Amino acid sequence: MKDKQKDTATLLLHCPDKQGILAAVTEFININKGNIIYLDQHVDTAQKVFFMRVEWELENFLIPKEKVHEYFETLLAQKYQMDFQIYFHAQKPRMALFVSKSAHCMYDLLAHYEAGDWNVEIPVIISNHPDLEHVAKKFNIPYYCFPITKENRAEQEAKEMALLKELGITFCVLARYMQIISPEMIKAYPNKIINIHHSFLPAFIGAKPYHAAFERGVKIIGATSHYVTEELDAGPIIKQDVARISHKDSIENLISKGQDLEKVVLSRAVEKHIERKILVYKNKTIVFG
Repeated sequence: MKDKQKDTATLLLHCPDKQGILAAVTEFININKGNIIYLDQHVDTAQKVFFMRVEWELENFLIPKEKVHEYFETLLAQKYQMDFQIYFHAQKPRMALFVSKSAHCMYDLLAHYEAGDWNVEIPVIISNHPDLEHVAKKFNIPYYCFPITKENRAEQEAKEMALLKELGITFCVLARYMQIISPEMIKAYPNKIINIHHSFLPAFIGAKPYHAAFERGVKIIGATSHYVTEELDAGPIIKQDVARISHKDSIENLISKGQDLEKVVLSRAVEKHIERKILVYKNKTIVFG
């Protein structure tokens, strides 16, 4: 999305459902002269949990930005047992892009970035191969290569994490990055590492899932974007999509259609994260419109 002229605050919260939460939150904003420009909420009736996202303009807001979190915690969060986060539009998320050798997702993400579609900064691209450095140069983004083997994995990832900390990275995107992320990095970025994979898992695992799917005569292929957890490919799902396949499609068609799905689904997931429209609860996501 294009940068807004006015700074805004975005509140994401979940808490035990009870009467009066919506009114209490909107009153907190209105009484302090905040102009609400977005509000959405959802109640999980099975779990009895209330979810909410609200965004308001800060131009005439009576509470200073540096005090908003403290005031909300004291006046509302403690009373309603809220788990919440407050973000400011002026504070852009800082994204690290991880790639290996496939460029289709990388190009799509960088095209959105270059076009100014997203309120984000991309200070670095990290890879375990030198192959895509020329792409990074086209977009004037520093490219760091950390070749990884079984012997040096821990050492190289420690260097990566030091770089992420130095650059103030707030979230990471694995754009077909063909390495398993360590538990240490996952703990450092909980629900802040976004991955993409084909939806053939676990039926079509291995190095050539499209070939395996072709041999089985699949009728639908798909892609799934999710947050990374320690359980491989089992994190909270953000976005998914599918494409129809027939006997007329070749392996090359499957790969092409699959790559198109991967880049679109990943970009949609990244966009929602940048817009702070995702709430993670247990191993599921609430993705606001």
